[in-house]
Amino acid sequence: MSRSCPREYTTERLLLRQPRGDDAPRIFSEYAGDPAVGKFLAWPIHRSLGDTNEFLAFSDSEWATRPGGPYLIFTRDGSTLLGSTGLAFESGERASTGYVIAKRHWGNGIATEALGAITEIAARIRLAGLYALCHPDNIASQKVLEKNGFRLTRTVEKGCPFPNQPNPDPRDVLCFEWTRRASRPSSRDG
Repeated sequence: MSRSCPREYTTERLLLRQPRGDDAPRIFSEYAGDPAVGKFLAWPIHRSLGDTNEFLAFSDSEWATRPGGPYLIFTRDGSTLLGSTGLAFESGERASTGYVIAKRHWGNGIATEALGAITEIAARIRLAGLYALCHPDNIASQKVLEKNGFRLTRTVEKGCPFPNQPNPDPRDVLCFEWTRRASRPSSRDG
């Protein structure tokens, strides 16, 4: 069993893959530069392609030095960029996750399926701990987390800034923890 994340992973409808440099224009235009998408994000929306290129450099660094990193979410055939997700490793045994979906794809189950893929990857690499932080007002994300086996375990006081909100100061956030399931991952590749 590999302790590294696959660079590509497919589900019934989606392809998750490591970002590449030529993805920058689509990342920027589809979701990273959209204020509506950024409302509950812990990172500032991108103001230029330069910001997106900084994200891509960060992604390359994570994949080079950690067991994995960010993934872009595409339709299974790779033609349409839907958003991003990934694993942010704190150690080889523990990581956080999250996701962002382009506004025009909201309400189609993309977040639920993509997060399901992340938990399959976490199980495959035998990750001992996986968690996600969520803004208390982001009810839709709380439901997505719960559908994927995450349980609310605590509130983290002043745990996260939300730079795209009127008051960007760190605020209390909800911490959802996931426990590795006993079942085997269902994806056909990895």
